[in-house]
Amino acid sequence: MTVWDRPEPPARPVPLDRERIVAAAVALADEGGLEAVSLRKVAARLDAGPMRLYGYIATKEELFDLMLDEVYGEILPEEPARDWREALRGHAHRTRQASLRHQWLADLLGGRPTLGPNALAVTEAMLSALDGVADLDTVMRAVETVSAYLTGAIRREIASLRAEQATGLSERDWQRAHGPHVSRMLATGRFPALAKLVHDGTELDPETTFATGLEWVLDAVAAKLA
Repeated sequence: MTVWDRPEPPARPVPLDRERIVAAAVALADEGGLEAVSLRKVAARLDAGPMRLYGYIATKEELFDLMLDEVYGEILPEEPARDWREALRGHAHRTRQASLRHQWLADLLGGRPTLGPNALAVTEAMLSALDGVADLDTVMRAVETVSAYLTGAIRREIASLRAEQATGLSERDWQRAHGPHVSRMLATGRFPALAKLVHDGTELDPETTFATGLEWVLDAVAAKLA
């Protein structure tokens, strides 16, 4: 029986329910990442005994499942997309924005399928937009391909943000600090392709990079669907 199928225990003097528990856990994760979340810490934030929480949530993994589904509620489209491409594009951008608000989301993307109501509704919206466009196996490959791209791209962007937060150095500050070393290495002539990229390449902001890569993936998906 999943956590969504299991009924909540009756109310007690200190008001408690899964909604309040999940909200507290999300707040802790937003502040300090998933490592900052435990049933004990969540209970302390709610001014409740830790054992109280076990009536609502059996394990920390269940808590993570509920937190993930809570954020999937932010990824749900407000209205049906006009076509499959708009549906997959919108899903990717909403997932990225949710990950920027909740950086710990990047650590949970790409794992086992999430069975919560919001996650199932997100999947339903994507599959509905692709219904009838191609055979079912092709549709699944399309969704998986876009999901693989956005998971990798989001994790890379969040890793960069975390490095910036940990060191206090922006991407440009980091480049300035390591510039002399890079210049010395390029001056050896051993890395001509890399030197061309460094000197002539265009530096794009993260949002443009994500959007450009996404459109390339969607172009490839469109070719397969055709």
